[in-house]
Amino acid sequence: MQHRELSVLMAALLATSLATGFATASPPRPGTEGNGLSENESATLWSRDADNYVSQDESRQRYGDERTAIHQLANGTDITFKRPPATAATWTRNDFEDLEAGGLGTSVHPPHASLEDGVFIADAHATVFAIQPSTRSHLESGDTPLYIAPNGTMRGFVDYRVRVPNGSSSGNQTIEWSLADHEIEEVRLQKDKEIIARTDGSHTPAIDYQIDDDWSATLSLEAEIHVRLKKTIQTDGINGTDIQVVYREETRNVSDSIDVEIYDLSAHPYDAEYPNGDAGVAIFQSRPWQGYTLSDDGNASVRGVWRFYTARNTNWDTLVRSNRTDSAEVESDAIPVYVHAYPSRIGPRAEPVRDGPEIIDTWGTERSSPLETIGENVTIEVVNQSYETTYGVAVRAENVDRETLHVAGIVRGVNASIAEPNAGSERQLRRSNLSVEVLQQNQSQATLRIELRDNETGAPIILNDDTRRYLIGGSARNGYITVADQKVETNASGVAIVTITEPGIYTARYHPGSWLGHNPAYVSDTATARWHPLGSIDGWFAFVFEVGWQFIPFFVMFYAGRRLLRMLGPEDIFQRNP
Repeated sequence: MQHRELSVLMAALLATSLATGFATASPPRPGTEGNGLSENESATLWSRDADNYVSQDESRQRYGDERTAIHQLANGTDITFKRPPATAATWTRNDFEDLEAGGLGTSVHPPHASLEDGVFIADAHATVFAIQPSTRSHLESGDTPLYIAPNGTMRGFVDYRVRVPNGSSSGNQTIEWSLADHEIEEVRLQKDKEIIARTDGSHTPAIDYQIDDDWSATLSLEAEIHVRLKKTIQTDGINGTDIQVVYREETRNVSDSIDVEIYDLSAHPYDAEYPNGDAGVAIFQSRPWQGYTLSDDGNASVRGVWRFYTARNTNWDTLVRSNRTDSAEVESDAIPVYVHAYPSRIGPRAEPVRDGPEIIDTWGTERSSPLETIGENVTIEVVNQSYETTYGVAVRAENVDRETLHVAGIVRGVNASIAEPNAGSERQLRRSNLSVEVLQQNQSQATLRIELRDNETGAPIILNDDTRRYLIGGSARNGYITVADQKVETNASGVAIVTITEPGIYTARYHPGSWLGHNPAYVSDTATARWHPLGSIDGWFAFVFEVGWQFIPFFVMFYAGRRLLRMLGPEDIFQRNP
């Protein structure tokens, strides 16, 4: 099925594409660089490239090789994922090795870097290249937090150039300058101005970090640059030449900061067992999360509204090389790629589709569409109107392996195993017993008595009962009974009285409140009653009376006709009509 869908999409691209030529931008052509990915994998990375589709024949003529099906597809559209892929981190880790500093007299930096100058140090910067594992989440306009794993790696780029003053000569004195030493002494990673990790000086530091028990933070990459210059002063005198050596030093601290959300997944599970043996599972997490599996092999699973794509950080498309006299912008050899999460129009899904789990409820925060945060040249099925974040997802399934149940986050590698349920997490879900009978009736109406009880204990089920309410998430809904286009509730005795005026067969149905909002909760039940005016002695009497009353004129006419025949007689009739 997947191959058929791929072929259809490729055919559509071939038929509809009018543009020619690849995007002339930073993303390299898949398969041309050794970045730890296959051609298929690297083809999926570039959701921000211009999707100017090139036919297979033209590509073959231009590059002399055959594209894979995925490469061909990615050339004309963007590819999305059900879970955060590892390709972004793999590419970024390998491509980072191609980042090179400029050397003594040249500073290399991305255009967005914050540069600092001193006396001897110029164009100095420390710029965050990437933090991974991480996911940029598009929640709504103006809200696109970067979620990072509690354990990960920050990669940065540090560079500068050294200003060595020109020598000078005045009278009998000559001054010469030379570089004695220069280095990046240390690189530090700070969280809210507290140092959490450090490493030896490097132009391309990769700092591993671990952050526990935190929610939001500002991470700063800080580098300490030190330069030592030698100043030689030569003074010619009568008694000879005097040489004086002085050393001048300068230290600059440069930094770059980024706001992050520490993504430490902590899910809250609830479960119930249906009377027929099915399992109910509900999981809530107060941040966006991907979904959860219900079986050891992972075949039975459910996911929320979130889907994923990968795209480069366009701030690194080019680099600036600056020296003492000039600066020039060049194409970057290193491009960081990030995973992005977005709410999809596809919505929550359960797998397998036909005989897999059934999603019974989702709940979360109502948000506006994040469409305007996606950016240009990204073709995905993002919601274009308000949506619900699906922080909670509840399902019903035939089989659930609770020991292997686990939750997957929107940040790659961040999962939450499900521990033993807390008190109140296991919900009671029982059968109900609904009965209905005709209590009173006459020729114009009937009174139905509806009774709802616990099938196991026989106790009355009170529908508007606050003592049973135990809300997990979303909006609470009390149970109710429908009959004769009416919605009714039971009283403290589990009884409801309904009056009907039309004859017929009446089915009462119990619509229970979900086990997500009640404990104990119940499953639905139905009961049927029949009413007709002829179903009682009074009804028959009324029917006979009504029919008799309707036939009185016919009886009068019949009686009058017979009397007239007797008065005239047969002979009189024949005589008068020879």
